[in-house]
Amino acid sequence: MTKRPLGTALGALGAMIGLGVVAGVLVTAMIAPALAVTGLATNNSIGMFENLPSYVKPDALAEKTNIYAVDAASNPVLLASVFEQDREQVGWDQISQFAKDAVVATEDPRFYSHGGVDIMSATRAALQNSVEGDGPGASTISMQYVRNILVQRAGAIGDEGERAAALDDATKTTVDRKLKEMRLAIGLEKEYSKDDILLGYLNIASFGGRVYGIQSASKYYFGVDASRLSLAQAASLIATVNEPNGLRIDLPENLEANKARRDADVLAAMLDAHAITKAQYDEAVATPVTPTITPPSTGCQTANPIGAGFFCDYVTNLMRNDPAFGADAESRWENVTTGGYQIYTSLDVDLQSSAQSVLNEYVPMSSDVLDLGASLVTVQPGTGRVLAMAQNKYFNQDPDAVAPDNTAINYATDYDLGGSTGFQVGSTYKMFVLAEWLKAGHSLNEVVNGSPQRFDQADFADGCTGGSSGSYAPSNDGGANPGRVSVTTAVQDSVNNAFVAMAEKLDQCEIRKTAEAFGVHRADGSPLTEYVADVLGTNELAPLTMAAAFAAIANGGTYCSPLAIDRIVDADGQDLPVPSATCSRAVEPPIAAAMAYAMTRVVTAGSGTLSNPDDGVPHIGKTGTTDLEKDTWFVGSSTKLTAAVWVGNVQGSVSLRHNTIAGRNGGDLRHHVWREFMTVADGKYGGDEFPEADPGLVQGSQTRVPDVTGTTLAEARQRLAAAGFDVDEGGATDSSIGAGRIASSVPAAGESAPAGATVTVVASNGALRVMPDVIGSPTDQAAATLAALGLGPVTFVDAAGAVDARPGTVVRSSTAAGSDIRPGDRIALTVDASAVTPGR
Repeated sequence: MTKRPLGTALGALGAMIGLGVVAGVLVTAMIAPALAVTGLATNNSIGMFENLPSYVKPDALAEKTNIYAVDAASNPVLLASVFEQDREQVGWDQISQFAKDAVVATEDPRFYSHGGVDIMSATRAALQNSVEGDGPGASTISMQYVRNILVQRAGAIGDEGERAAALDDATKTTVDRKLKEMRLAIGLEKEYSKDDILLGYLNIASFGGRVYGIQSASKYYFGVDASRLSLAQAASLIATVNEPNGLRIDLPENLEANKARRDADVLAAMLDAHAITKAQYDEAVATPVTPTITPPSTGCQTANPIGAGFFCDYVTNLMRNDPAFGADAESRWENVTTGGYQIYTSLDVDLQSSAQSVLNEYVPMSSDVLDLGASLVTVQPGTGRVLAMAQNKYFNQDPDAVAPDNTAINYATDYDLGGSTGFQVGSTYKMFVLAEWLKAGHSLNEVVNGSPQRFDQADFADGCTGGSSGSYAPSNDGGANPGRVSVTTAVQDSVNNAFVAMAEKLDQCEIRKTAEAFGVHRADGSPLTEYVADVLGTNELAPLTMAAAFAAIANGGTYCSPLAIDRIVDADGQDLPVPSATCSRAVEPPIAAAMAYAMTRVVTAGSGTLSNPDDGVPHIGKTGTTDLEKDTWFVGSSTKLTAAVWVGNVQGSVSLRHNTIAGRNGGDLRHHVWREFMTVADGKYGGDEFPEADPGLVQGSQTRVPDVTGTTLAEARQRLAAAGFDVDEGGATDSSIGAGRIASSVPAAGESAPAGATVTVVASNGALRVMPDVIGSPTDQAAATLAALGLGPVTFVDAAGAVDARPGTVVRSSTAAGSDIRPGDRIALTVDASAVTPGR
């Protein structure tokens, strides 16, 4: 507010001092009957007047706080307003002259000529009081402004008892209160110009209900700015000033009374003051009071048309939890609802509208099959900015209007931010096991046992709790029995037993810590657990938590906490510090790249192919399904956007997979939602290739398979285990090696295989013999040697291949020396009859 120019103030100083004395005398006269009744002397009243404070400085007015999103052109879009008093302060030039003239003509015709107390009105009131004992209060605009300032100040007091006492002191009908108003009004006029006082009055005045100030009143009652008020509209609003709730025009029963005061008091006064012409007066009087009630965006339910009610509620809860707004939740919210802040959020209206549209298409708001809930939340990798937050319900905080299609619970967020206690995340949690696996030096190409098996929990290391006992026998989805699989395949096909087998080689405490490095925490605020079963996602988390965690994978391993507020501007137009995202390294970039390498295959060839937009933008992702299929998830990302979709039971344990919802399999709804939403998101934000994975993290260390030929099975197991391999028995095969000993292996001896790979060993059944070398031997000696080994029959032939029974020397054999041969197989020996060994 602009102070009165110094020259003017000095010029009027003498007059004001004199006026103060005169006003004191007039006030004394006006209240003399009351003083007589109370036994106070007139001199006492004058002393009371002189001892009052001389000046009250207008406080910052309580103003509504507005919450905005941004549209495609980066323009602010109002989501909602929150307030104790619906007030929007405006400047002098933003108020219709009709409104200014109306309030002066009606409330204080000599406003521009008196010094805070109207001597003529006070004299008239004093005379009337002396005759009748009761009469008008002669309150000027300046005095009413003072009273409103004191009422406003009282309302801001935190202590309920002190607040009530201050409010009573500001409004009670007593001599000392009237004296105080007069003295403070005189002091106010010494400090501020008339126009500033009138402007302050129009901005602070109550217009009924929670509507305060001429601008909010104009918008609420007539749907126009204060600058565009017509004469009839301005007069109707000013008519309510002295009786805001009795003459407010949003109540039909008040319209007749409002028009009566408008015409007889306000318009008539304006005509008498020559503020309007007779023609304007007649036209206005002939105009009915026709309000156009335009409720403000009160509360987050007004953001429901684009499905942003839950995001709006998330923002308000962030402010309740942010120390920047106050010492505790109560004071923070009071500051928010009275501070006149402009809150600019991260919400992308385009994405939000698309998210809500897709959810509306695929997931009904309620179902006869189950207590159906669904959430879609989008986070920007690298910034943590929350770009969309949709739900299959209307946001509604009215407990009397609860229905299956609405709720006040935000499924996307933590409990203390207006959310639920979370949902089990199923196999999406496996990605944190994968991260720890790679951190521990393992690779994607390592092979683990994915078949259903029973684990001894005592074999699982836990550096924090010491571990647990008992057995654990998880099943694979659909009862699958894939055998030994690479870790890449385990990720692609979401093989439960493979991940538990991986966890058996890790420390469970370290798995939890790695998850926490990705920002993972329970939605109910309790500590994250690290039981063996937690590997498969039994902790209950919020979708926003999972979206932010997966965004870290897309961001090269750097986690950024979710961020919903981009900018805060206070009532004075000054930018305030905003809560910033906290970014920290969850895993090193090569680990994140290797994770993305495996997760890409989930979308292109694995359990998440139904989620694949197939639009040319690379994606990573992971499916999640809990026991009984009560919760289903798909969390995935491009390099630009990460989205988490949860569809499940809000309460209860009805299988989604085994039920049809809105004509589709319930277990597939998450995929439809993610695919359709990301198709739109990719069209706006695009996406790049993910970084290439380090070959060492994909292939891992390669080890040569040792030669175990001829060893016993026990010896082969020992030798292969020492080299880092698992062993599988491949049965028996025909071999000349002694029966029961190892004849071969797959991979073969000398070949390379990744650590942890399975080497299949094949035993010999001893059914074969080794062909002896009989070349150069006489025919009779060769026949004897073969017969001794049980080989044959033997046929001797000549060089032309004809049977030749003549004695001679063996020069060729149909079976090479040293090769395996089965007894009973025919052997052809070529004989040179001319080369008979002498003496034989």
